[in-house]
Amino acid sequence: MFGFMNITKALADENRVRILMALNGRNELCVCQLIDMLQLAPSTVSKHLFILRNARLIMGRKEGRWMYYRLNTEDGPQVVREAIDWVVRAVVDAPVIHEDMERLSDFLAESPRLKCGA
Repeated sequence: MFGFMNITKALADENRVRILMALNGRNELCVCQLIDMLQLAPSTVSKHLFILRNARLIMGRKEGRWMYYRLNTEDGPQVVREAIDWVVRAVVDAPVIHEDMERLSDFLAESPRLKCGA
């Protein structure tokens, strides 16, 4: 029951769903890329990432001073994979998701010197 409650709590916030959608179809994203996409304070994004990680929906790795996150679709429990699939199907056509993808694509297309970690 604990896992189910963590997953439903994690999915109960629009910004956390936006993070999941940003990570969908990508190997990983740096926290700074998510901050840029969401246009939220770093501390707010970190709290959202903590909740998603606690629900086992995402995984993180540290490289130097940078944190990178990806969906937990390979190693996660079946219920996590099913929850992620459901989220993707449910919100893929939402206007805010399309806006996020455009903003994220613009950021990722910038010069490597402007990206975090460079």
